[in-house]
Amino acid sequence: MSFELYYHPLASYCWKTLIALYEAEIPFEKRLVDLADPSQRVAFLELTPLGKFPLLRDTARNRCIPESSIGIEYLALSAPSAARLLPSSPELALEVRARDRFFDLYVMEPMAKIVEDILRPAAARDARGVADAHARLDTAYGIAERFLRASGWAVGNDFSLADCSAAPALFYANKVHPLTSALPHCRAYLARLEARPSFARVLREAEPYMSMFPG
Repeated sequence: MSFELYYHPLASYCWKTLIALYEAEIPFEKRLVDLADPSQRVAFLELTPLGKFPLLRDTARNRCIPESSIGIEYLALSAPSAARLLPSSPELALEVRARDRFFDLYVMEPMAKIVEDILRPAAARDARGVADAHARLDTAYGIAERFLRASGWAVGNDFSLADCSAAPALFYANKVHPLTSALPHCRAYLARLEARPSFARVLREAEPYMSMFPG
């Protein structure tokens, strides 16, 4: 079993996969890709025509696995140490997958909309779309605040795929739409995530690049 991860050090979905790899202590090779470099871009597109990060490559099977959630599921099937990221109970596993989608679609996605708009020229900005994204984050924060009252992690008391998703989503969302004092469970949860050794390592490795984050 041998893995490579094609990634960008600031990409939130890459962080999600990195957290899972570090949690499971799976050896892997990092492949930092500069899409602005024509030769690197061509080589990367040969592996994944969509050109999206992250891309997990199982070199032993010569298989490429795009999409962060699918990559983590693949790790859970391939490595016993990663299997605990998905509960053995089908019902709990379904809940973990649902929370994974929640953080990706309702926290990560509107956060990305706000960041993308900051990067646009002033004349091309989408004020209405950004306002909608902030409203979606308010709704998502409220939902998360309620379910986090009952558990230490995203689902129950065990760290899972859902927490791999929540960590980068909440970290970046908090920068563009801060978690206020009215959200004590969300704030405490983000602090627990940042203190988790796997995520703390991701943050340390990303620190040299953080000045590139808009704003």
